[in-house]
Amino acid sequence: MTQAMPALFLSHGSPMTAIEPDELGAVWKSLGERLPRPGAVLMVSAHWNTRAPAVSGASRPQTIHDFGGFPEPLYRIRYPALGAPRVAQRVQDLLAEQGIAAGIDPERGLDHGAWVPLLHLYPKADVPVLQLSVQAQRDARHHLALGAALAPLAAEGVLIVGSGHMTHNLGEWMRGGSAPSPRTTAFRDWVHERLLAGDSEALLDWAQAAPHAAFAHPTPEHFLPLFVALGAAGEGHATEWLGGGHVGGLLAADNYLFAPARSADAAGPGVKMAPTTR
Repeated sequence: MTQAMPALFLSHGSPMTAIEPDELGAVWKSLGERLPRPGAVLMVSAHWNTRAPAVSGASRPQTIHDFGGFPEPLYRIRYPALGAPRVAQRVQDLLAEQGIAAGIDPERGLDHGAWVPLLHLYPKADVPVLQLSVQAQRDARHHLALGAALAPLAAEGVLIVGSGHMTHNLGEWMRGGSAPSPRTTAFRDWVHERLLAGDSEALLDWAQAAPHAAFAHPTPEHFLPLFVALGAAGEGHATEWLGGGHVGGLLAADNYLFAPARSADAAGPGVKMAPTTR
């Protein structure tokens, strides 16, 4: 019998996290060791944006180095996992059942929002991987609906991973510093409190309601994968904070596990109630 999978939201760090994993790498390595082994991983990466939903259908997805100006060893990394064309068709079918048209891209590879965390989650690259795009021009409710449509995949052994970032102001990161802005911290804490309270409804209006939302996310694509994960987990899910720290000491890099209600009850205690400031 296939074991139902949780849904995840991962802050995927910078490309350098692939070779300098620090706290994020430790979080992902530990997570990969404790999760049930999935039949496939569906990565919803901030780095694949399309006007309409698209799913990758490549049988052997290439490793995409979608960045510039980094050390040469980073460009030699390959993540040679197989794709999952049958799961891609299942994703398309599930979305269609909910009136959401999605295409299948037979050539799309794995961008760094997918392969950087996967290097630490499944270092042997022995779990098939596919990707689902985000629509940066659409809102949180659209992405929650995508996740909800795909919720049956959890019972089929597919791990759904929203790969973005808790905060993603690259201007702040480029200016440097030793501590995150108070605005970054206020946004992170507001989101964190609502995730631990299970208040997904309040989060849907994050762009208007969260303090300093436009500073934390000048563009929304790194926050939207969170809502796909929440939708996939469904109502009544249990939330576990996994940690993650700050990338470069500045960008909040929290990671979360969302256990669907049907499996959260069986799991018993274990939801990590994190402090609301760090």
